[in-house]
Amino acid sequence: MTAPVHARTPLMELDLALAQLLQRVRPLSDVESVATFDADRRVLAEDLVSSLQVPPNDNSSMDGYAVRCADVSAPGVVLPVSQRIAAGHPANPLREGTCARIFTGAPMPAGADAVVMQEDTQEVGGDIHGVHIHALPQSGQWVRRAGEDVALGSVVLARGERLSPAGLGLAASLGRARLSVVVRPRVALFSTGDELVMPGDVPPEAMPPGAIYNSNRFFLRALLQRMGCEVSDLGIVPDRRDATLAALQSAADHHDLILTSGGVSVGEEDHIKPSVQQLGTLDLWQIAMKPGKPFAYGTVRRHAAPGADDQPCHFIGLPGNPVSSFVTFVLLVRPFLLALQGVRDSAARATLVPVMLPAHFDVTRADKRREFIRVRRNDAGGLDLFPNQSSGVLTSVAWADGLVDNTAGRTIAHGDLVPFVSFAEWLA
Repeated sequence: MTAPVHARTPLMELDLALAQLLQRVRPLSDVESVATFDADRRVLAEDLVSSLQVPPNDNSSMDGYAVRCADVSAPGVVLPVSQRIAAGHPANPLREGTCARIFTGAPMPAGADAVVMQEDTQEVGGDIHGVHIHALPQSGQWVRRAGEDVALGSVVLARGERLSPAGLGLAASLGRARLSVVVRPRVALFSTGDELVMPGDVPPEAMPPGAIYNSNRFFLRALLQRMGCEVSDLGIVPDRRDATLAALQSAADHHDLILTSGGVSVGEEDHIKPSVQQLGTLDLWQIAMKPGKPFAYGTVRRHAAPGADDQPCHFIGLPGNPVSSFVTFVLLVRPFLLALQGVRDSAARATLVPVMLPAHFDVTRADKRREFIRVRRNDAGGLDLFPNQSSGVLTSVAWADGLVDNTAGRTIAHGDLVPFVSFAEWLA
């Protein structure tokens, strides 16, 4: 009797995998107060409501002369200068028939309704200190109105906003020296495999047969830190079941996420999969993308504190090939970490809008999976292709400055417009 043929599990689309991953996230609830100076890339835990208006009063946006438009009926009018107003100093009401020398940022005097920039004036000597007004002013010209930047009581930055340098400056403009932010995700990072060697432990000329340097650990740690995580580097776990179980359990008790690379391919013999299944749950996904097909998500129960089992530690297993590991991190782990930190609209922010640029290369063999091709912008405004697109060639990522997101089954001819996403946008 012929043995039944088992159909392969269909590959999951990347967008569906991301949606399922984000459904499993519960944002961290703990918050802390940090100095505004130290809050770059942190996530706000509260709405930032303005207790003042910015600017606090009408002020000049130009160096020039504050005037009443009614006093300048035609170009060429000469007005005496009745006062000089610098930024940070009070202004007296403007007397009718006069103007005030004013500088950028200085408060507008009561009665003035416009500023004539100094390029449109000429000083007059003699018995009076005055100026010729060469241009006819319009009411409100070169005047920044009180509250036009920030209105009193307005929400300037919303809860869930990931702070940028501009956001820090905005918070400081409201007098906020400290900000309430979500705690950093605690991530345990480790590798398994007796073939792995740490740089510095063995010189290249003494590497034993089959040994490789653990490169994934370096770029994954850097990527996690750029995402605002507190990283515990647990090193290389011995390739034994008891050591793997101990590492997973210890990490779960003190972290929000365990991240590993390697050992998640279907049918691969390793200790990660059975150990995670023993300590919690594990889903293995085969994703329709290249590079990066194998991906694992699961949870590991905590035992360190009462009630800890209610919130198990997340587990994510990335493929072992370095390019696959890098690409799956930025496409899947990055949005997961944004959601874990409670970033507002994290699903939308994970979807990066590509720029259409001309390909200065050909891809004649279309892959059946959605493909992320390593490319670099050139001086001619197009994209060059790295010649070796193997998932094991980390050189392609180091050389490239972004990826072409190529639809499954699509060939590319020289000159075609293709969707390009910059690494700089992914890692912002």
